[in-house]
Amino acid sequence: MVLAAGIGLRQPWPADEPRFALVGYDMARGGEWFFPRVAGELYPDKPPVFMWLIGIFHLITGSLELAFLLPSLLAGLGTLWLTFDLAHRLWNPRVGLAAAALLLCTLQFALQARTAQIDALVTFLITLGLYGMLRHLLLGPAWGWYALGGFAAGLGVITKGVGFVALFVLLPWGFAAWRGWSRVASARDPRLLLAPLALLVAVALWLVPMLVAVEQSNDPAYAAYRDNILHKQTAERYAAAWHHHQPAWYYVVEVIPAFWLPLSLLLPWLVPAWWRRIRRGDARQLLPLGAALLTLLFFSISPGKRGVYVLPMLPMVALAAAPLLPGLLRRPGVHRAGLALLTLSALALGVFPFLPRYHALAAANDLDAAGLFFALAAVATLWLGWTLFAHQRRGLLGFGGFLASLWLVYGLVGHPLLDPVRSATRFTAELRARVPPEVAIGLTAWDEEVVLQAGRPIVHFGFRRFGKPDEIEDALRWLVAAPARVAVVPMPADDACIIRARAGDLGERSRRHWLLVGAEALTASCRDHLDALGPPPKVVAWAPGPDRVTP
Repeated sequence: MVLAAGIGLRQPWPADEPRFALVGYDMARGGEWFFPRVAGELYPDKPPVFMWLIGIFHLITGSLELAFLLPSLLAGLGTLWLTFDLAHRLWNPRVGLAAAALLLCTLQFALQARTAQIDALVTFLITLGLYGMLRHLLLGPAWGWYALGGFAAGLGVITKGVGFVALFVLLPWGFAAWRGWSRVASARDPRLLLAPLALLVAVALWLVPMLVAVEQSNDPAYAAYRDNILHKQTAERYAAAWHHHQPAWYYVVEVIPAFWLPLSLLLPWLVPAWWRRIRRGDARQLLPLGAALLTLLFFSISPGKRGVYVLPMLPMVALAAAPLLPGLLRRPGVHRAGLALLTLSALALGVFPFLPRYHALAAANDLDAAGLFFALAAVATLWLGWTLFAHQRRGLLGFGGFLASLWLVYGLVGHPLLDPVRSATRFTAELRARVPPEVAIGLTAWDEEVVLQAGRPIVHFGFRRFGKPDEIEDALRWLVAAPARVAVVPMPADDACIIRARAGDLGERSRRHWLLVGAEALTASCRDHLDALGPPPKVVAWAPGPDRVTP
């Protein structure tokens, strides 16, 4: 209920969801699964596993609105089950339920499991890798599970490049085995190489055929795809990141305290307790926490950081916290802190100040007023109910329950309320209303959601040119090459070429103002100049299939 609420009630939202959905849709429609393409152009930023799943679920369901969120949903449910089962085996069923509940109520986990980004899937694969290896290292011998753990880590590598962090668990295990701790697998067995070898096998399942296909193609575009995904998007992205620069303490200071609530609320009590248990030789605490800390260190070293990078740590931290949770729930200070956060959450959400003036808020954000009032009233009711519950010395449970139930309102009410604003449905509806079906549409500075929701064939002039002057010129050259064509261009466009009074106004979207330009909106001198240049060097045509996403 928490993770699935709202599926099917919205379109893919920027920034990443429309791109992944469009790639998966094109895979299912066109049958080219090995090399991801976005609107006909090779997409070299990520390996194809996540997009494969979107394409497969689209073939199964026939609905992209359902398919694009299913990989993250199933990955989130799988991660919850793995966390529960491992805690159950290491301690008891009650600890297993505590681990899963703590993970589910954590803000970052639920957010990513409800979002069509790769992070929930790679977290599941890394957790499966750790699960398999810990089944042997702490509960073994279980060599089959150990090898499966390495294989899952390899699938994580070909999903987002970082699945190998699951192998970090071998370092704290090696320390515990060296110190002779109980419950730890012996280090004197050559079969310990099974996990690293299984990782390489999983990577090779995609990497080797891809390299062979690139060599046989003799196509510079495929060679550029190979170089980008193997070098720029891996080692270069880690060691010399070109964006998302953050200081080394970013995760500890800015991400974990806020996005790991309510689990992060417990850290002042958890850290000393963990330290005491590790000093007593409890490998059940050392191995998951050691893997999590090494993952944190690995991502902190890179200059490029995003909050979602540390999501794979979260299941192991919840696992280590779960056996301590019953004792923490008997501490009054824990519940007072939870109740304080519950009170602050109402102020942060601004529910009660917004209720009296929801009409003005709806008008300012172009939202449905009735839907906004219902959403605010539902959140206020939930907050009051959980606050009354929390006052009975259950502050932490009240705050966690409020966060979990908030996702129901967000999915069932927030998705349809926000979708007209967050997606391109209004923009593309206006475009379809203004342009007859027989007229070809050329897009510049295009976003994937416009292509996905256009509901008709489009033409573009290359991936990620983002409205540069040469892209605008290519679009205008295409425009004058044949009648019955229009181009969508962002302002400021070429004032020396476009007569704005003759161009259609498509309004605002993505912080830009857009014009609909036909050949009649161009000056005579501009048309002559463009005619002399001839057709543009690159034109890419894309058309939806009969099973396209409903606009």
